[in-house]
Amino acid sequence: MTAFFKTQRGKRFAWYLYDFGNSAYAAVVILAIYPTFFKNAVVGGPEGTRLWGLANALAMLVVTVISPMLGAIADQLAIKKRLLAAFTALSCVATAMLYFVGKGDIFAGFAIFVVAEIAYRTAQIFYNAMLPEIAERANYGRISGHGWAIGSIGGILCLALVLPMVVVLGQAAVPWTMVVTAVFFALGSLPLFWFVTERALPKPGIAGVSVWKSGFMQIAATLRKARSFRDYILFLIAFIFLNDAVMIALNFAAIIGSVLYGFGQQQLIILIVMVQAANVVGSWVFGFWTDGAGGKSALFWSGILLAASVVWMIANHDPVMFYPISCLAGFAIAGQQSVSRTMVAKLTPAAQSAEFFGLFSVAGRTSSVIGPALFGWVAADLAVANVAAGMEPLAAEQAGLRAALFIILAFLAAGSVILHFVREDDG
Repeated sequence: MTAFFKTQRGKRFAWYLYDFGNSAYAAVVILAIYPTFFKNAVVGGPEGTRLWGLANALAMLVVTVISPMLGAIADQLAIKKRLLAAFTALSCVATAMLYFVGKGDIFAGFAIFVVAEIAYRTAQIFYNAMLPEIAERANYGRISGHGWAIGSIGGILCLALVLPMVVVLGQAAVPWTMVVTAVFFALGSLPLFWFVTERALPKPGIAGVSVWKSGFMQIAATLRKARSFRDYILFLIAFIFLNDAVMIALNFAAIIGSVLYGFGQQQLIILIVMVQAANVVGSWVFGFWTDGAGGKSALFWSGILLAASVVWMIANHDPVMFYPISCLAGFAIAGQQSVSRTMVAKLTPAAQSAEFFGLFSVAGRTSSVIGPALFGWVAADLAVANVAAGMEPLAAEQAGLRAALFIILAFLAAGSVILHFVREDDG
């Protein structure tokens, strides 16, 4: 086994396995279990939707501030893998600590999740920046797509592990699902840390300047250099809008299922398993599409499919139809996420991958601040206004969520228009 992981194919597989592990966090903590537990059990009512949006926004705001500096430092000291290990460990520990969150523990449920989310998202910067370490430029799309597909399988398996616990114990199983997820995440990450070496070498520092100050100086230099990469900048702007739509869909999928269609925890787990399966298919399809027809084309059509699923959801009132709607959205989101990191790898210089992926993270995290916060705030305010107008509380909350879904369509439209002007082959 050790000999296999020392081969190029083995190193790629180790990279895939990290996605396999961290997708458990995404499936359980972000998608299937913790959002509705936090909204309904920890907080309750429309205020739970608002605070869930704010928790996600706060985590992304912190990542937005620290990611460019950490990316620059990682490139200068050649410590991408070490930083990846540190933030992965922090995310696993914080996820396990969600075990202690119970009904009414609003501050603890909010704060511990924010720490886990900051660490999870920051680790992704360095994981994405490891792509040039294990793949050639011509294969970026295929390798990235494979990673996303295998990662989605990891999310499915983790959900399959926790589903029997939920069936038997109900809501009492939620704390234990957090522990299972943390262990699953940690185990999946180990092969990458053990077997993949970072090929980049440290760069000489500036005499008399600390590495932290040097990091800020490097950020300024990266921004100046980025102005010369027209298509990279245009893509980042388009990505901000497109990612807003994706992050809203991901962060609020469980809450939408719970409020609009009355899904319980077991139904939500089954739903997310189906969505993750659709995500696997989407990752493979859009990975090959990117290498064949180009990333820009793949992104555009995945956006069209995501918009179609949102329109379908707004019009739909049948709980059964929420399953195919969500699967279509999961298929489309796979294209948005896996192809986006491929586009960054194509449009940036390989020797400064962590640095430019840091700016990519800033763009993504900036949108992840705006989108979830705006959606949660609008949905909650409209629900309160509807109650004041005489509607029943559940109907008021449902109407607020349906109206807020138009925000996703607006972000998708804006991002697609800007993406049209990106010249992928000239990047």
